[in-house]
Amino acid sequence: MSAELDALTVVNQLRDLAADPLNRRAIVEDQGCLPGLILFLDHPNPQVVYSALLAVRYLAECRANREKMKGELGMMLSLQNVMQKGTSPGETKLLASEIYEILQSAGKEEAEQAEAAAASCRRKAHFFLGSNNKRAKTVVLHIDGLDDSTRRSLCEEALLKIRGVISFTFQMAVKRCVVRIRSDLKAEALGTAINSTKVMMAQQVVKTEDGGERIVPFQEGLAVLVEENTDIPDYLPEDESPSLEQDKAVTRVGSITDGVGWLGTAANFLTRSFYW
Repeated sequence: MSAELDALTVVNQLRDLAADPLNRRAIVEDQGCLPGLILFLDHPNPQVVYSALLAVRYLAECRANREKMKGELGMMLSLQNVMQKGTSPGETKLLASEIYEILQSAGKEEAEQAEAAAASCRRKAHFFLGSNNKRAKTVVLHIDGLDDSTRRSLCEEALLKIRGVISFTFQMAVKRCVVRIRSDLKAEALGTAINSTKVMMAQQVVKTEDGGERIVPFQEGLAVLVEENTDIPDYLPEDESPSLEQDKAVTRVGSITDGVGWLGTAANFLTRSFYW
């Protein structure tokens, strides 16, 4: 197993753990994981960098983490380097900029943040719904046909091809996908891409004036030109990912009990792989 593939495996597992709000405090308090994520931000593989940014963005969702993350050695400098690096894909720069702005504001309005910290860390995972970056917006899609992992993979492939998609997460139980996109990208482009799979149909979920939700179909016959994203490298298929040793495997994501053992494993990997 190559060192680069090892790094990708570790950062992807850490990203998945960070997606659960109940894990975020433990990850930031761990002595190895946060410094390791910072090192991953300077990794030569763009896929590793992007996955590390997603993990950091998840961790920054917890207000109680932000001050420590901002003060962690190399965090702000590494984010700046990603933003300024000429070879960084546009979506990677935008995500790094969004994280930088969130952490830069840490420490302000401390009383309000302290009051909201507990609720912020407990609330249900909701992917990048803040409006910290005016150049990005969130679109919620209801996808008919999003029934299993195969359909989910098809949907992922369709979304990853769209230039302007920053990140996305699935809510399989309700057949929804929450997509973070650049402000200049039309939501119809997402519908066109998903509908092109021929086995799924996307509709947009919008808020009503009374605070409810309404599902709005995309206009039939409206062809939206989808600009394909060629900057971000192809994601490795999950079935090609190497198997972890049994004592290092993560059985499932979503529980701090399941994640604690893996945090130690990740820290050990980072300690073996880097000079601090």
